[in-house]
Amino acid sequence: MFKFQLIKKEGNARLGKIYTPHGEIETPIFMPVGTQGTVKAITVKHLEEDIKAQIILGNTYHLYLRPGLEVLKKFNGLHNFSSWKKPILTDSGGFQVFSLSIGKEKEGKQKAQVVVTEEGVKFKSHLDGSWHFFTPEFVVEIQEIIGSDIMMPLDECPPYPCSHQYAKESLERTVRWLKRSKQAKKNPNQALFGIIQGSVYEDLRKESTLKTVELDMDGYSIGGLSVGEPKEFMYSMTEVVTSLLPENKPRYLMGVGTPEDLLEAIDRGIDMFDCVIPTRNGRNGTLFTHFGKINIKSAKYKFDDTPVDPLCDCYTCKNFSKGYLRHLYNAEEITAYILGTIHNLRFYLKLMEDVRNAIKNESFSIFKKEFLDLYNSNI
Repeated sequence: MFKFQLIKKEGNARLGKIYTPHGEIETPIFMPVGTQGTVKAITVKHLEEDIKAQIILGNTYHLYLRPGLEVLKKFNGLHNFSSWKKPILTDSGGFQVFSLSIGKEKEGKQKAQVVVTEEGVKFKSHLDGSWHFFTPEFVVEIQEIIGSDIMMPLDECPPYPCSHQYAKESLERTVRWLKRSKQAKKNPNQALFGIIQGSVYEDLRKESTLKTVELDMDGYSIGGLSVGEPKEFMYSMTEVVTSLLPENKPRYLMGVGTPEDLLEAIDRGIDMFDCVIPTRNGRNGTLFTHFGKINIKSAKYKFDDTPVDPLCDCYTCKNFSKGYLRHLYNAEEITAYILGTIHNLRFYLKLMEDVRNAIKNESFSIFKKEFLDLYNSNI
């Protein structure tokens, strides 16, 4: 049921289509993050009608803790539970295990609450401190209960910076865990991607890519490139990896990023993205426009009767002024977070639509330059 079709290329930029049991996905694509079974401040109706999302992302770690496996089983998976009928990708939760399971003792010293072994990862819940254990096999089982169309295997995401030795041991463990994940997978209708690690070391990225490709996965994800490293490392490591990936499988750059990051990664052969930036910024009043980011709470918008972005086709821009949005944010009205999130997500999804049309018309390089020139014009 899962298939990827490469339709056209312009340079390294790729136009494609992913087929899943819950529908088709045109690529390049940005996936709104619905960590706990919902995109924050957004309903399914907003996603479908206003944002025109094709796929959303859920998180295994968070869904395992809440609502829990018994609830997901009762509702026959996340699609039914959330009433989102289109494709869902689930992250394995590996990143959250390492990033969220850090507690602070009373005296203020940081104490890591994660134990990594060859068998898996023992961690404390960030909610109540209870201990849990994720193995590669159990993470696949959880995602089969969730019923996602695309699953991610348990991996070890090294922090930045880290030593070459640590990054090497981490990627080798990730490959071993991937082999176990593939063996544990039971549902043929769910795709399983491999995750490529290696931090910012070119030799390790190459090693990880080649070892992961050997396992012939349904698609390939690039992890560990949104953990605080300089942008030049993100771009160079992405280029190293994509040069070694097969053409006939989708490529997913995890946790990235800004509009500039998306365009640079597409120019290096990436098909899929996710990031909390548009939703998180939408809730705090930072809105994306073709002319750069704006802080809608600023006093200069108090009497502004123009839309956030005159080039945007979203529900927010069609119906509301900057002045009204500023009032909502400063009054801390919930409607502000809804309208800001609708705008930011639609801005990202429309950018992906424009990119696909540009590749189709063999004008991506021109589109990228014109977009970035305008986007950076107010800096």
